[in-house]
Amino acid sequence: MSEIDSLEQAFPRPLSGAAVAQQPPGLIPSRAPLRGKTVELVAQDARRHAADLYAAGHESDAALKTWDYMTYGPWRSLDEYRATLRAQSASFDTIFYAIRPLDQHRFEGQSSYLDINPQMGVIEIGHIWFGPRLARTRAATEALYLMIRHAMDDLGYRRMHWRCNALNAKSRQAARRLGFRFEGIFYNHMIFKGNNRDTAWYSILDDEWPEVRGILETWLDDANFAGNGSAKTSLASLMSDRSPSNRGNRE
Repeated sequence: MSEIDSLEQAFPRPLSGAAVAQQPPGLIPSRAPLRGKTVELVAQDARRHAADLYAAGHESDAALKTWDYMTYGPWRSLDEYRATLRAQSASFDTIFYAIRPLDQHRFEGQSSYLDINPQMGVIEIGHIWFGPRLARTRAATEALYLMIRHAMDDLGYRRMHWRCNALNAKSRQAARRLGFRFEGIFYNHMIFKGNNRDTAWYSILDDEWPEVRGILETWLDDANFAGNGSAKTSLASLMSDRSPSNRGNRE
């Protein structure tokens, strides 16, 4: 059994057919900017963001590893990448953001809302990648926290999910660190870059979100960071100590 498999033992989840007490409001993300203490997310614009994002994802060997588990990339030229960003930005069913740490002038990563089903209250964050200067920083964590909070609190979604290549250990660790619970693997789910992809699924449900939000906000608080910017506590450890799943007892 792998380390990931041992950490992701299936949780008890008896099925529930209980009535939904309150229907989701049916709202769609508006592409409004999201801004926190350390980071901002703005609606992706190929004219403004292509050069920054191309550099963040291509300027070094470490940057090029960004694309190892993505279904696209890298690109041969800035012009080719700009055309991709233009097509992404025109999408109605996936809403793309460019991400900039507030202590930097350059946009350093990308994320999106997708699989948006407002009537059912289901949404996903995906197309997530961070350049080396953003990866594994407080700003990177806050960027995803802002997206989850906006969907769950402002828009009233009842399920946020996360999907990734089952071989992508870093993405799977990131999902758990953010409070997502492992649900299972869809085998032979996709073909990408000529290879089979098994897809790992994770989610946060609406009745789990208040606890997850509290843990994230505690970790992101200024008091948790030393003068050199390093965190005093482990977010992964805080999440591992949270309450057991109660997914079978929903009302």
